[in-house]
Amino acid sequence: MTDSPTRPVTPAYRGLVLAMLLLVYIFNFLDRQILGILVQPIKADLGLSDTQLGALGGIAFAMLYSTLAIPLALIADRTSRSWVITGSLVVWSAFTALCGTATSFWQLFAYRLGVGVGEAGGVAPSYAMIADYFPPERRARALAIYSLGVPLGLAGGAILGGYIAATVDWRTAFIVVGVAGIVIAPIFRLIVREPVRGGADGAAAGPIVRAPLGEVFAILARKPSFWLMGFAAGFSSMCGYGLAFWIPSVLVRSFDFALFDAALFIGTVLLIGGSTGVLAGGSLADRFGTRDRGAYAKLPAVAWLVTVPFFAAALLAPSPVVAWFLFLIPNGLNILWLGPVNTAVQGLVPAHMRATASASFLLINNLIGLGLGSWVMGAMSDAMTARFGEESLRYSTVAALGFYLIAAVLMLLAVRPLRRDWVGG
Repeated sequence: MTDSPTRPVTPAYRGLVLAMLLLVYIFNFLDRQILGILVQPIKADLGLSDTQLGALGGIAFAMLYSTLAIPLALIADRTSRSWVITGSLVVWSAFTALCGTATSFWQLFAYRLGVGVGEAGGVAPSYAMIADYFPPERRARALAIYSLGVPLGLAGGAILGGYIAATVDWRTAFIVVGVAGIVIAPIFRLIVREPVRGGADGAAAGPIVRAPLGEVFAILARKPSFWLMGFAAGFSSMCGYGLAFWIPSVLVRSFDFALFDAALFIGTVLLIGGSTGVLAGGSLADRFGTRDRGAYAKLPAVAWLVTVPFFAAALLAPSPVVAWFLFLIPNGLNILWLGPVNTAVQGLVPAHMRATASASFLLINNLIGLGLGSWVMGAMSDAMTARFGEESLRYSTVAALGFYLIAAVLMLLAVRPLRRDWVGG
């Protein structure tokens, strides 16, 4: 098999591809995180504890999502990344719809495993395709635009899921978003062509190089920056995913919000704060990273340090209005890292290894962050209930902010190694 696009890549088509990848990523996060806004009705309907709900939001999804990402990325590196993304979209959307039919904890757990299986093949191949469509000086901004799928998907899941749950029921919310993803899949495949691997770096079309998995691992294992960035992102994601999952419930329990009011609150915060932060991260990374590779790690570290006091103040705010304005800042800073760090991972390996390298990075990030974040906060909330009652969830989220500080220290330690580890200097 060779990389041989039948038509030249124009700026307009490059933008269209990025838009389609973004759309799929929005559904990736919408389907992944819609559970967060539906926690309260699911808890009431199925009689679940916060620990069980946290497991559904994290461990149930992350186990197979993280581990299967590497073999699926290896397939994508060796065959067609656009086909892998298309098939993955169909699988995770189908299991999202099935979540609406669950009648017990273990049934919902099994369906969430299925969502993770599908989404395992979506992100890493997308990172690699973007790196092959956009030159190095524009890559961080392109990856940042793609990463808008995080706040847009989270916001869409909150608002759409909250509205459907409030007007119909939580089961219908799962079914609607799942079916919508299945409809989009064939459209994506018709539009998105496979780019030349390394084409944006000057490589010509030719036979696909099949890098053995062990060779990719060997390259990454020798690079301290890979490990430091992976664990830093993991600890950051423990807070990020955990807060995304539990903040709607904090609003309901501690601020007496109705379900749809909580959805609008968190949705608008994510749309404004989150989108601004992601785009700013990509722009700053392109500006400073091409001159100093260490800037790709330095920018997230500073952002996480500033995030902590603002999140704490927002979670402990005396009123919803004050909380809304305080939430804007950390909801931008906490995901500013997406553009810079994902760009840095692409720079650690040759072009034909990029999807597998991204999946390896995501394995660390997601097993720690996505797997443990919501579960740890839920378990802490259950443990604090005897003392704090309905306020236990609020205090568990505040306590968990310490993981951002660990992330910042690890990312600062990655600055110097990253300069040495970059492929081509």
